[in-house]
Amino acid sequence: MTERTRRFPTQARAASTVEAILDATFQLLEETGFETLTTNHIAARAGVSIGTLYQYFADKNDILAAMAQQRAEKVRDSIAAMLIEQPNLGSVRPIVRALMNGFEGSPGTRHALLGALFSKGDEVLYRHHELFLAAIAGKAQLDIELTPERAFILTHAAVSLLRASAAEQDLALDPEALEDELVRLMEAYLAALRTA
Repeated sequence: MTERTRRFPTQARAASTVEAILDATFQLLEETGFETLTTNHIAARAGVSIGTLYQYFADKNDILAAMAQQRAEKVRDSIAAMLIEQPNLGSVRPIVRALMNGFEGSPGTRHALLGALFSKGDEVLYRHHELFLAAIAGKAQLDIELTPERAFILTHAAVSLLRASAAEQDLALDPEALEDELVRLMEAYLAALRTA
């Protein structure tokens, strides 16, 4: 048996264990919220020992950050694919919807995940911004010139507003109305760019 063959099951098991931990964390966040979430509860729900959990994650915030990063990557990749496949979308609604639905769950869950994503600072958004631009470079044929300033506004405006809406849960913003307003904002900016 080759070394590669011996390692693969271990890697697959490790990936399966990590996914079980992430799934258990999401379930517990939805059921009981962030305040009562503990690594012991997560390990029990995932069906792993607490020692196994600590082999992969330092604490519950580390788990939340991994969950948030995973979701952010999926959103980023799906939006890049949209722009590459259909560079001149009739509306930005699919992009706004992808951003809004990328962090599924209750408002409390979204707040916990977005908080964890940005817990190491706002450079997280910068890294995703750079990776997004690299993913579409030379592949997406957009109908506007995407200068660094315009790309900054387009990638940061909606994300920053969604982050604020998750943090300000007392406002009880209606998700459908918020989506409509974000679409209006982004489409007005794009329309202004097209006539500039």
